[in-house]
Amino acid sequence: DPPPLPPLFSINDALQDVFLSKDEFVDMLDALGRKRNLILEGPPGVGKTFLARRLAYAQIGYKDRRRIEMVQFHQSYAYEDFVQGWRPSEHNFRLKNGVFFDFCLRAQEEPDTPHVFIIDEINRGNLSKILGELLMLIEVDKRGPDFAIPLTYSRSSEETFYVPENLYLLGMMNTADRSLAMVDYALRRRFSFAALKPAFDSPLFKTFLTDQGVDLELANRIIERMNALNEVIGDDEKNLGPGFKIGHSFFCPLGTEESLDEEWYKRIIRSEIEPLLHEYWFDNSERVAELVADLLR
Repeated sequence: DPPPLPPLFSINDALQDVFLSKDEFVDMLDALGRKRNLILEGPPGVGKTFLARRLAYAQIGYKDRRRIEMVQFHQSYAYEDFVQGWRPSEHNFRLKNGVFFDFCLRAQEEPDTPHVFIIDEINRGNLSKILGELLMLIEVDKRGPDFAIPLTYSRSSEETFYVPENLYLLGMMNTADRSLAMVDYALRRRFSFAALKPAFDSPLFKTFLTDQGVDLELANRIIERMNALNEVIGDDEKNLGPGFKIGHSFFCPLGTEESLDEEWYKRIIRSEIEPLLHEYWFDNSERVAELVADLLR
């Protein structure tokens, strides 16, 4: 018997526990569909990874893990990992396909079904080094067999490769990592971008907290004090700015069994928010202490 079909996944399904309006989500989905390449950018804790999977399933129309692949770029990630390269085997070297190459082949076998490739920390790797010829092949108007070309490790000019039209690239970019260079203009031209922001002001976020069992007074305090902290971060244009604001997902207790009370809130401030603030103001521990005291008072 054929395997059962995965469950349908609608836009309304995607919006569950996502603190965006339907119009905002549809705009992102349209950008992904139109450009085939979309980057979600934002500070830590705004739910980039969570939203990426929702966008992927909504693009496919089914909650089908087989048609999604995910990798995380880092400084040592290379073309040989992503596309193709020679790797040692038992007696010699053999040409091994990378994860994106194999995913393209899978997508080519089902040309009528969307496939979504997700790249976390897309600006953490050396993009020109990782993508190589794919910098051209991922363009929306360079997809399909008509634009197939030999790759770096192709054995002959007849051995060609292309990125299929039914493959969608979805990247995530942290705007608060000082060690990362900005994405170069060549890549920016090939991707649409969607900026994600902290959702403390969203009524959906407050409803989510209270539905999870957070006391209304504590929920209001979280919103008020995190908004005040983010205002300080956003106003510090010399060292930080809006791209360093702290996101709401630090306070999203999905699947937890702990009591969402005052002690839970203090643990998050002490163990997650305070270390981040020390990274932001690494040369000003007094200011961090004042900000933490404001959060805990």
